[in-house]
Amino acid sequence: MKMILAVARKELKSLFASPLAWVVLTFLELLLAIVFLKRLDEYLEIQSRLAQMPGAPGATEMLATPVYATAAIVMLFAVPLLGMRLVAEERRNGTLAFLVSSPLTMTEIVVGKWLGLVAFLLVAIALATLMPLSLALGGRVDWGLVASLVIGITLTAASFSAVSLYVSSLTVHPLAAGVGAFGALLAMVFAGDTLAENLRGRGWDIAAALLQVLMPLRQLEPFTKGVLDSYNAVCALLLITAFLVLTVRRLDAARLRG
Repeated sequence: MKMILAVARKELKSLFASPLAWVVLTFLELLLAIVFLKRLDEYLEIQSRLAQMPGAPGATEMLATPVYATAAIVMLFAVPLLGMRLVAEERRNGTLAFLVSSPLTMTEIVVGKWLGLVAFLLVAIALATLMPLSLALGGRVDWGLVASLVIGITLTAASFSAVSLYVSSLTVHPLAAGVGAFGALLAMVFAGDTLAENLRGRGWDIAAALLQVLMPLRQLEPFTKGVLDSYNAVCALLLITAFLVLTVRRLDAARLRG
């Protein structure tokens, strides 16, 4: 575990030293702030009418949920950009050979790199969480919903990171890795839904349910409603584990080939 954390710290420092990472972080937070302030303005306009409606959505639901939903969409683009260099750039620069020849196991290297990227994304999530938490200054906050949203977006970010890391291990060109990871995530979003509907249409409900492992945005949906769905959480963890294992096997095979 100590060696994994050492690799993670190295990757996190590398990300904070990268201008691209700062640009992505700034763009993400700026966009989320715009979404939050726009929704806040709309909420203040209809607040008096909502107070007279039974079962009306609360401030947290109307303001926080769109912020995290937007964050998930932006991460679909941002995570491949941040993860494209994790392995591809080291392979291109010739430093990967030194890393794999170190006393570290391949699993420690892969998990450490993945944790470093996830840690950077957690910083972005923490900054975004300050927006809905600011509602506590002038009203009530649905802490359960906020916690559910944070857990959901964290699992989504971790899933995107695992996929991006695997694609980065397939090439020596970081840009190709970024485009490939984005294409893979996009296919999971659109092709996954289409294929699941086709399977359900044929009566293969179990196969359609299992396919949800490859649909990270669909796994996020219950969390946006304040539901801590264990099935979706397990699907996310299975997706992460599968792509981390694939990355380890890919790099092990590359090391054996020399």
